Amino acid sequence: MKLTERQKLILALVIRDYIETAQPVGSRRLVEYYGLEFSSATVRNEMVALTEAGYLRQPHTSAGREPSEEGYRYFVRQLMGNTDLPNHTKRLITHQFYQARYDVDHWMRLAASVLAHQSQGASLVTAPHPERVRFKHLELIATLGRQVLMVLVMGGGEVRQQMLVLAEPVTQERLSEVANTLTEHLQGLNAKEISTLSLHLDSLEQDVVKLTLEEMNRSHEVITGEVYRDGLTNVLSEPEFAELGAARSALRVFEERSFLEDLLSRTIMTSGVGGVQVLIGGEGTWDELRSCSMVLARYGAPGLATGTMGVLGPIRMAYGRTISTVRFVAGLLSDLIVEMHGD
Repeated sequence: MKLTERQKLILALVIRDYIETAQPVGSRRLVEYYGLEFSSATVRNEMVALTEAGYLRQPHTSAGREPSEEGYRYFVRQLMGNTDLPNHTKRLITHQFYQARYDVDHWMRLAASVLAHQSQGASLVTAPHPERVRFKHLELIATLGRQVLMVLVMGGGEVRQQMLVLAEPVTQERLSEVANTLTEHLQGLNAKEISTLSLHLDSLEQDVVKLTLEEMNRSHEVITGEVYRDGLTNVLSEPEFAELGAARSALRVFEERSFLEDLLSRTIMTSGVGGVQVLIGGEGTWDELRSCSMVLARYGAPGLATGTMGVLGPIRMAYGRTISTVRFVAGLLSDLIVEMHGD
């Protein structure tokens, strides 16, 4: 349905009022509170049309309306326009980051805190992950019988562990010799370079290299490192999450790593750095998000290291403020990551 300018105005005002009050909005309130130039009857008729078009819904038999998921989507994509944080807020956030010590862990915690405070939602920030994983160091540790623990350290500090079952027991001295030899030959190389490298290796060394390549390739496909979170109490205090089921869904989104990895890999991980993506009500894909909205972004330096960040809140979230905050903090973190790799 193509909306008229008056219908666009009424839809925007209903959404604005509902975000602030969490109460169904009536035509008389819109006219009186926002000083509209047309009558309550005219507003009521337009609200009926917006309801029939699927942008509003009537939760009870009263005249009040509230936005539907489709109404929020139309608002975010068509009506909200470009939003920005006030200059004094930008200066404050920038000052906080540049006053922080030169430490990625501190940046992540600060980013999660700022996102939660500014949006009044629940924030999450994933640690920056090297886009081109490079081999740094290898350790092989004898455990029980033929089992060997492989500890693989990659550039940027990422550590992955895997068990290797050998055809026959091998001494720790031999394992350390293999680890030192491979570290010497593979240090600083990415998976493609290792796979094309011509080395004379025995069967044990070949098995370790094969497992190393599997781990390096797998690290591209999942979130690695710590996930920093803040502000969950902001979300659970909202009336939408008073019911236990809705609260549990929000907790799963926020805390369950496997769900988060699936969500991010199918959404923001496929986009470029700097873009912002808004998920409203699960978008028909994630049932756990049916009572939630998420604003997601990627940050970092393409080709070097990137991470993701986001804010979770009720569908009735302040989209303009949240999107502006996520975009600005993502830009700040990107600048810091570029500076760090430049150094």
